[in-house]
Amino acid sequence: MSSEMYSLASKVKLANGASMPLLHLGLYMIPGNQVKDPVRWALAAGYRGFDSAQMYDNERETGRAIRDFLSSSQNKAGLTREDIFYTTKLANNRASYQQVRRSIKQSVDACGLGYVDLFLLHSPYGGSEARLASWRALEDAIADGEVRMAGISNFGVRHIEELMASNPRIRPVVNQFEVHPFNTNTEIRAACAKHGIIVEAYGPLARAMRMKHPTILSLSSKYGCTPAQLMIRWSLQHGMVPLPKSSNQDRLVSNADVGKFAISEEDMAAMDGLDENLVTDWDPTDAP
Repeated sequence: MSSEMYSLASKVKLANGASMPLLHLGLYMIPGNQVKDPVRWALAAGYRGFDSAQMYDNERETGRAIRDFLSSSQNKAGLTREDIFYTTKLANNRASYQQVRRSIKQSVDACGLGYVDLFLLHSPYGGSEARLASWRALEDAIADGEVRMAGISNFGVRHIEELMASNPRIRPVVNQFEVHPFNTNTEIRAACAKHGIIVEAYGPLARAMRMKHPTILSLSSKYGCTPAQLMIRWSLQHGMVPLPKSSNQDRLVSNADVGKFAISEEDMAAMDGLDENLVTDWDPTDAP
């Protein structure tokens, strides 16, 4: 795959025929009162995808930051709402269908963007019945125009197969879970590929826990890039959508600058071999 293929303007086509940005800014652990600047910097730099969640407690502020930028003099590209891809996630599957339906609507209202581009079930917690009821609520939110697309997050192989076996009216377009060279999660990725589900990789930088690993340092030196750029490029070359998180302007811009080099097949294999099942945060993929 040519090195020119990856930039902040790059998009990936989803199974439903729609497309979304190939790189998103992750907003995990950025408090609401601190999210405005990273969103503004990201939009100015060319980011068009933003990944929030009910659990992040920054939906309202993220939406406001996007709207403020669009209506400001900083919006030199003349961007509109349609140019932005906004994702959020349901915190709790354990609620009833009606409670989940209300919760989705509250998230849509909170961001103030008119609709949510992609809404995910944040985890498989709650059991089979709750998962499927939550999915039906999400399908109905799409039918009512509140949400454009639906997906899942932290779903393991069994949860994916359960959902697909239920013959859903709307199929999930993505599954967002932790993936990086130190936790490759190949079985879940294979299940996603089987069903045409795009993998969104959160924690693609392994939360900076392995930036000084000898292989990462050696290869980043070889390719004249930062360790973060190397790991993001690895995700992209595996066909994933990485969600690098940063509240630092320079790193936020640098993380997206991955179009100037391509990792060889041999070096991709070497990075694949770093897998140690490193979980940097939580791992609900084996939930009952």
